[in-house]
Amino acid sequence: MKVPSPGESISEVIIANWLVKNGDYVNKDQVIAEIDSDKATLELAAEASGSIEILAQAGDTIAVGAVACIIDGSAKAPEGVAVVKEEKVVVKDTAPIPNPMPAAASNHPASGHPSPSASKVMAENGITSAQVAGSGPGGRITKSDVLNALAGGIDAGAIPQRGGTRNERREKMTNLRKKISERLVSVKNTTAMLTTFNEVNMKPVMDLRAKYKDVFKEKHGVGLGFMSFFTKAVCEAAFHFPAVNARIENGEIVFHDFCDVGIAVSTPKGLMVPIVRNAESLSLAEIEKTIGGLAKKARDGKITVDDMAGGTFTITNGGVFGSMLSTPIINPPQSAILGMHNIVERPMAENGQVVIRPVMYLALSYDHRIIDGRESVGFLVKIKEMLENPERMIFGGKTAEEVLLGL
Repeated sequence: MKVPSPGESISEVIIANWLVKNGDYVNKDQVIAEIDSDKATLELAAEASGSIEILAQAGDTIAVGAVACIIDGSAKAPEGVAVVKEEKVVVKDTAPIPNPMPAAASNHPASGHPSPSASKVMAENGITSAQVAGSGPGGRITKSDVLNALAGGIDAGAIPQRGGTRNERREKMTNLRKKISERLVSVKNTTAMLTTFNEVNMKPVMDLRAKYKDVFKEKHGVGLGFMSFFTKAVCEAAFHFPAVNARIENGEIVFHDFCDVGIAVSTPKGLMVPIVRNAESLSLAEIEKTIGGLAKKARDGKITVDDMAGGTFTITNGGVFGSMLSTPIINPPQSAILGMHNIVERPMAENGQVVIRPVMYLALSYDHRIIDGRESVGFLVKIKEMLENPERMIFGGKTAEEVLLGL
């Protein structure tokens, strides 16, 4: 089996982990390894059934197109090993198998190794592989294993004690993490990046969600979140201030009459930015479905390079982690990025009275080489206006009264 190309311009990858060991019998389409590129983590599936000979070890850097392993299709499956034929599972011997996990699973390379989705849940709940028993192939830890362990209660005695030691450990940076580092440093060095801020009263959007969330989910089969409102507001604001949705290329400014909005997603492998294409033409429900599907693929390690290619503007939401304010870094070659933050009840002045409102601080980082202060501030103010009066999103950034009056 040759290493497939994860995407255009990628010439080499790293074998992150083998999920089988040398000499194992594998079935066609069985996931046998995870591969790290500088843009995504991909799964490598067996192209045929047979006995596997591993040529490239975990941690090795290997060229795209190079042979990673050999599968001997003439090999027979050992007794007790399930063989997949025409989507049916045929067991070689007729004796019942009391335990679907092999007895030697603890010695298997995949034993104790969590899947990408399991890693995310473990990280969120502060638990380690030692606290979860894996039921996947070769003892691999699945997301269900982690959820079952949490539901059953984690043994406090199994939690490692911290402090009292001066141990260190080293981990090799993945290609993805290296590429992220290079891009972040490059942006700081090659753009005239500035950040402007504003605050938004989120009560109108929150009231709208509370009023229609049940009927919205019943009709569209997806929840109504904040991200769709922000995506729609960004698209409308971009048509009033097109430079924010543009890029610099070969000494020219390239403007777009469409909005391909990148949504930053935190994954166990690092930050990824899948793209919602032609977001300006999508309804709130379509945006929610697209974002939900892309975010799940990213967190499960199934995102593709094509899912992340392109993009004219990016939104990142640090509020889900509790961030009050930040200065997000532009995602090149784009010229701006919008940072969302947590919603906190704060005092605001309305009609001469101090009232308590749910407030979110917004941050727009932009490249001053292409975007002037008037445009950056105007863009952010336009987003604020639409979020505080959602009907503006369907009237080109204007109120119904302004449209009626031809203003």
